[in-house]
Amino acid sequence: MLGHKTRDFKQHESISLEDLVPECNFYRQVERSIDLSFVRELADEFYSSIGRPSIDPVVFFKLQLIAFFEGIRSERQLMETVNLNLAHRWFIGYDLDESVPDHSSLSKIRERYGLEAFQRFFEHIMV
Repeated sequence: MLGHKTRDFKQHESISLEDLVPECNFYRQVERSIDLSFVRELADEFYSSIGRPSIDPVVFFKLQLIAFFEGIRSERQLMETVNLNLAHRWFIGYDLDESVPDHSSLSKIRERYGLEAFQRFFEHIMV
């Protein structure tokens, strides 16, 4: 008999992103290996003390690491990939029901930081 699979998705309240990403996953290893506590201090000079909250600078730089590790050169493609990949979502701290940052926000942040901030970031994590 020919099978026919219908698309009938249920709401699952007991699913956790934490449980879906295996302990041996590459991004869990990166999380354990790289201390990004310096990033907020690095980015602090680029933000005002008033206004709406920005994308967390740690999230921004984690997204840059994903782009580097995955060989992604387009911010639009990066965010499409992050939106679909559970390990990427876990790495940047966005749960299944959270919208990931828009690619246009990444472009604005990248322009705001400039080359020097990127250079300081990569020099710090490579030491």
